[in-house]
Amino acid sequence: MSAPPSAGVPDAARTAELRSRLTEVCDRIDRACMTSRRDPAEVHLVVVTKYFPSSDVRALASLGVADIGENRDQEAAEKIAELADLRGRLTVHFIGQLQTNKASSVAGYADVVHSVDRPKLVRALDKGAARAGRRLAALVQVDLRDQESGGGRGGASPEQAAALADAVADSEHLVLRGVMAVAPLGADPAPGFARLREVADGIRARHPQANWISAGMSGDLEAAVAHGATHLRVGSAILGSRPPLR
Repeated sequence: MSAPPSAGVPDAARTAELRSRLTEVCDRIDRACMTSRRDPAEVHLVVVTKYFPSSDVRALASLGVADIGENRDQEAAEKIAELADLRGRLTVHFIGQLQTNKASSVAGYADVVHSVDRPKLVRALDKGAARAGRRLAALVQVDLRDQESGGGRGGASPEQAAALADAVADSEHLVLRGVMAVAPLGADPAPGFARLREVADGIRARHPQANWISAGMSGDLEAAVAHGATHLRVGSAILGSRPPLR
């Protein structure tokens, strides 16, 4: 008797669904790159698998997906443990807001943390990576909110981002890779992503290796590509509606 999907074995019908959705998203990215006159090889897709079972991750890996995103430590730690045999094929991106008391756990299994938003978290992640005997890639999360209209999604202010990037770069076990942001709620994402690119350019001038811009999700990936995003975090457009929480 075959194992159920919840045990981590991909279901054929689900794999076919994911293949179709993944193809549609990749086509969108290609068209966005063509419109923006960018090389598609510069743009990397991170499939956000939070709330979805390890069987979906296995299906995605079989379809060539190499980067997955998670944002809840307990769920992610358990899921990555179930996928231990794929660790050489998957890069794990932690994309959610992170409490300092979870930093050590995340540093043990994530390859990249996108949500570094304060000096205290820099220190906690550095300590956790040292304890795990690893070097951890890190992105500074930038808050793109309009101070008049609100809509912030977390992160350091654009004015604070450079100093925070310096702190990451000065850490012994963290590697500064660039910046991340989420478009403000209820607003045109383009101005925010343009501002993010300005912040990214300033940081890269000081730290040439920090050349990632993580921006854009299912609903606004085209705007992100147009403003220089190198990493797109796409979930629902590929995986569908969130399953009921267990």
